[in-house]
This record gives sequence, C-alpha cells and structure tokens, in this order.
Amino acid sequence: MEERLSNNGKPAFWDEASAHLIGRDRILKKLIPHHASEWLAPSATPFTTLARSIVGQQISTRAADSVWERFAHLCVGRLTPNAVLAASGEDLRAVGLSRRKVGYIQDLAHYFAEKKVRPARWGTMDDEAIVTELCTIRGVGRWTAEMFLIFGLRRPDVLPLDDASLLRAISLYYFSGEPVSRFEAREVAQAWSPWRTVATWYLWRSLDAAPL
Repeated sequence: MEERLSNNGKPAFWDEASAHLIGRDRILKKLIPHHASEWLAPSATPFTTLARSIVGQQISTRAADSVWERFAHLCVGRLTPNAVLAASGEDLRAVGLSRRKVGYIQDLAHYFAEKKVRPARWGTMDDEAIVTELCTIRGVGRWTAEMFLIFGLRRPDVLPLDDASLLRAISLYYFSGEPVSRFEAREVAQAWSPWRTVATWYLWRSLDAAPL
C-alpha cells in the first residue's frame, strides 16, 4: 500500500478522512476545525523513525526529545545503522539511553545493516504483516510497530490501543475523565474506521494544545 501525497506533503486521504470524522463523531467535529491547517507530517527514514520510537519508550516527550538530540549529535553526519554500530555502548549510555535501550538500538541497527528487514517491501504489505515483521526485532513491540505504521508509513487506519495518550484523550472526551478500557476505546473508535489514524492524530494534537 504505497502512500500518496498531495503537493504540500499532506497525505492524499487526509481531507476525505477529516470530513468523514466530522460527520461521524461529535467530539472530533469540535476538535478538527482547531487544527485545520495541520496534518500528519512526513517522517524520516524507516531506521530513524524506529530508533526514535525506541528512545521514546516509557519516558516523557520532553525527556525523549532531549535524549534524541544528544543521540543524533553523537552520530555525526547522517543517522544511519552503520553510524550507530560505530558508537560504543558507553557512548550510547552517555547520551542518556538506558542499558536496555542501548541493546535495543544496537539490535535495530544490526537488523537494518544486515538487511534482515527490507523496507522497500513494506509499501505492498498490509499493516499486520509489517507489525509481525517488526516485532521480531528486540525492543520493538506492538506499540512501537504501530507508531511506525502511523509516523513512518502514514497508514490511514491504525488504532494504537496500547498508547497511553490515546486512552487518556478518549477518557477525557468520551468518558468524562473516567478510566477507559481497551474494549471501550475500541468501541468508540468503530465510528472512525477506516480513518482511525487520523482520529488518533487529532486527539493527540488536542492534548498537545490543551493546558494540562
């Protein structure tokens, strides 16, 4: 499923998806107009996108941004698998990565350098097949794989039920702040199909914009 883009980098499906969601969901009908000039932006290379997701696992966005900046600076020039493999474990720890994440990043670099994953094929594969392939990499679980589908491949109908921010937004807007289960979140999201990625993105943006 190759991604199609409009001239301004907007996913070709974005306007259709936004109109669908406005017509189907009372919450999104209110939220979407506040972000009418924004959309899911193109990402970096597959390796960089996955590495960024690993860095961000289980830490705040601010902490992840800080570690990522130092990590990217360490890989002088272009951030590639070979550049990561050239860095020592001590160097990677020094930028703020935990010992476990150092191992994950190194394994990811090995997978790409040794062509155990082939990004060129992903455009013709369905979402679940890509998730299955990515989850063979140590440190890449379903959440990381789904973040890659959203930010790396910009697939239109991904629902990341393991994402705490999505569940928080659904709780806030649809359940008056009460805790929400994955089952309940999935029920809410039925109205969003086949554009669940777009709905998720708007809910994330609404949290970014809201005072916390």
